[in-house]
Amino acid sequence: MAVRAHSGRRPGDSGTREAIARAARRQFAELGYDRTSMRQVALEAEVDPTLVSHFHGSKRQLFLSVIGLPFQPAEVLPGLLAGDPNDAGARLARFALGVFESEEGRSRAVGLIRAATSEPEAARVVRDLLTREVLAPLAAGIGSDDADYRAALLMSQIVGLIMARYIVEVEPLASLDHLVVADAIAPTLQRYLTGDLSAQPG
Repeated sequence: MAVRAHSGRRPGDSGTREAIARAARRQFAELGYDRTSMRQVALEAEVDPTLVSHFHGSKRQLFLSVIGLPFQPAEVLPGLLAGDPNDAGARLARFALGVFESEEGRSRAVGLIRAATSEPEAARVVRDLLTREVLAPLAAGIGSDDADYRAALLMSQIVGLIMARYIVEVEPLASLDHLVVADAIAPTLQRYLTGDLSAQPG
């Protein structure tokens, strides 16, 4: 069986970066960090493997460039936390579920979580990214003495939701309308934002 030669895309050719990014994003999301290789990304993108290294240098840099967050927290979070503090949990929930319902947003979020659970290096990369890009601005927006703790609790709820709804696909959670799910988790997010964290279940 003859092997079809690649088209010979060169650095700078239109579409080369996009093809690499699409292939890498899909593989990181579906296979995880450990099982994704730069060579396999190049094969799917139909480019020479040296082009992947040319554009991204290493697998770590490739991962960061294509599986980064699907929004800019520093730009988005201040607006979500502004206004009536009693409705902030609902605003956060609806925004998060809205992001995850888009194909790119879901792919990036799933890729981050799968990578973080696949091997230690990826976990460190994801932890550093989330701490820097999400937890820090979220805590700054909360502004209380225990803001770091509250931000971490919020993150735990969102990460757990991504795992259950989009990766494990637990039913009926996976099939429910995203706005229904957002309204269901909003009170929990609100408690983490402004509620009494020491309160025990009655």
